[in-house]
Amino acid sequence: MFSLDSRLQQDTLVVGDFPLCRLLLMNDANYPWFILVPRREAVSELFQLDAVDQQALWGETTRLAEVLKDAFSADKMNVATLGNVVSQLHMHVIVRRREDPAWPAPVWGRLPARAYTDAEIALVRERLRLVLTADFHFIEG
Repeated sequence: MFSLDSRLQQDTLVVGDFPLCRLLLMNDANYPWFILVPRREAVSELFQLDAVDQQALWGETTRLAEVLKDAFSADKMNVATLGNVVSQLHMHVIVRRREDPAWPAPVWGRLPARAYTDAEIALVRERLRLVLTADFHFIEG
């Protein structure tokens, strides 16, 4: 049975589900920073997914990056899977702008996280509702 790593639960807000992945929003309003987590048990590496799930993960990642680039006016999209702190397989999809506080460096460890306000979360969800229409289920909460 799929369960989210406790660190991801602590640091993110649940947005919803693609057919394979749970979509999370990193609770850091410094950047539009999203995380995709395949809803599969005990998977820490890409190669542990079967071929169908590997293709689904890349498809969902690519689709998400494409819609985020337009919806959040990105100058560059950062996509990465590291897993050095959280071993559960997860894909970071981060909107980068030249004026963001870490540009051009990576976002990890640059600034303390700034938690989203309720109003900011509502705005992010509103933007996502406009672009995530097919094969995506929003989870309210």
